[in-house]
Amino acid sequence: MSFVESEERRALRAAVSELGHKYGYAWFTEKARTGGQTTELWQEAGKLGYLGVNLPEEYGGGGGGMADLSIVLEELGAAGCPLLMMVVSPAICGTVISRFGTDGQKQRWLPGLADGSVTMAFAITEPDAGSNSHNITTTARRTDEGWSLSGRKVYISGLDVAQAVLVVGRTEDARTGRLKPALFVVPVDAPGVEFRQIEMDLISPDKQFSLFLDDVTLPAEALVGSEDAALLQLFAGLNPERIMASAFAIGIGRHALGKAVAYVKERQVWKTPIGAHQGISHPLAQIKIELELARLMMQKAAALYDAGEDLAAGEAANMAKYAAGEACVRSTDQAVQSLGGNGMTVEYGVASLVAAARATRIAPVSREMILNFVAQHSLGLPKSY
Repeated sequence: MSFVESEERRALRAAVSELGHKYGYAWFTEKARTGGQTTELWQEAGKLGYLGVNLPEEYGGGGGGMADLSIVLEELGAAGCPLLMMVVSPAICGTVISRFGTDGQKQRWLPGLADGSVTMAFAITEPDAGSNSHNITTTARRTDEGWSLSGRKVYISGLDVAQAVLVVGRTEDARTGRLKPALFVVPVDAPGVEFRQIEMDLISPDKQFSLFLDDVTLPAEALVGSEDAALLQLFAGLNPERIMASAFAIGIGRHALGKAVAYVKERQVWKTPIGAHQGISHPLAQIKIELELARLMMQKAAALYDAGEDLAAGEAANMAKYAAGEACVRSTDQAVQSLGGNGMTVEYGVASLVAAARATRIAPVSREMILNFVAQHSLGLPKSY
């Protein structure tokens, strides 16, 4: 891992930033407030090859890795228009299919995931499981045709824009209490599939859903990879999820910090801009440091993952997600504080970032579960749960 980005990655960062600023936060929030979608940006990013930079070239991708994809999401977020489904569609689903899918599955799904013409959701969370994936009850039963899938998922992003969803279930004979997940690609319009929107108190164009699977009939080829090795396959998708969640949070944090810095450079109450006062400048400087540190850990996690070091990448990805979420929350809060009353107005577009930032401490894995992971796996302390 080099601390100097390659010329190609610097060019990617600059090009994506230009695209993001073409749309910007005003456009993004207008879509969110009116119930619209970010389809235009998604399609343009796909056409330009940004959505599939991590996917194999032979299937229309850029042949890069998570380091490249995280740059795309971070820069879109810094421009004020983070695309949440990038965490899901190319990062989780694209990675899992790339690594473990059959040739047929790769040919069926990867080109569309790469150019943005296909969006795939990801469904793991269940109402009675929460962070305890061992309690997943969505069950896959073998049939003469292939599989029958039944269960319920909750807080599933983007089902309204997805053509398919990668569902984490468990095989019917997994009765030992140990998690034995199996991953299935399920078309959202398949008979027995139903989803209902969950009303969220967030200003975001990305919607959340409850997903119901009632004896959904699937062909044998819907199973991704081996049902006996699916735990490895699952974490092959969850580590990219944490890396991309870090990029999402860092991008929002950078956007909020940029707005605060621009404001305090110009705002005068006495004889100098308020940014000259340490009570304003020091907290913003601290946030800059925290965002940079979070980015370094994210880059480390991405480098490890792209090098095939899955175990080390898991530790780094969890740490990166923790650091990024904390920095993002502090950044948006301090941005509001720096702008004072103006920070609460629609005109300045800062207060609307607070709830989205707060969500980065919860999803896709809570800060408490990350601390549990670090305590147990990094420090070797006894398991507490």
